[in-house]
Amino acid sequence: MASSSRLLICDDCDTVYRMPELGRGEVARCARCGSVLGRHFRFGLDALTALVLAALILFVQGNIWPVVTLGLNGQQNSTTLWGMILIMWHDHSQVVSVITAVTLFFFPLFNLLSLGWLLVFGRRGQLAPGFRPLMVLLHHIGRWTMSEVFVLGALVAMVKAKSYFEVLPDAGIYAYAALTLFITLFAGIDLRRLWDLMPSRGA
Repeated sequence: MASSSRLLICDDCDTVYRMPELGRGEVARCARCGSVLGRHFRFGLDALTALVLAALILFVQGNIWPVVTLGLNGQQNSTTLWGMILIMWHDHSQVVSVITAVTLFFFPLFNLLSLGWLLVFGRRGQLAPGFRPLMVLLHHIGRWTMSEVFVLGALVAMVKAKSYFEVLPDAGIYAYAALTLFITLFAGIDLRRLWDLMPSRGA
């Protein structure tokens, strides 16, 4: 494989490499510690933009649609994600409610909007304003997006609550489950390759 001029630093041992162009299915690993340095980047700017737009639609649906309906003695109550956050806040669980809001709403929203911002300009052949700081923030914040933890926890809670209530999953939980698939897909994408896809001129 011919080497490119891009330099890459191993996140674990700080060894510097000249990154090769990877083919389909290929993975570059650090010769010192064995950590993954990069994977084949199979998405172009148009494909990434479409994925981000689809994820944003699912994100909006997951937050405006009810997540679960609880029934007891003929009465049913539905709640959204923010409804659950407010219930925890008023139930003296402010720390849990803040963590939930940050990891399930603010961080995912920031990630999707920031990535969309970068891609919109990239498709125009321009470097987005704030490209460098946004890339750094995306690198650090991406690991704190925990929609998959929410979906798994919600499913476990529904199973346990069936002993006491009639539990019906609503459209919101399905939207978040689909969003989890997109977030898992994004987690497998080396966003550092955006440095190579974006034009060198900036605004």
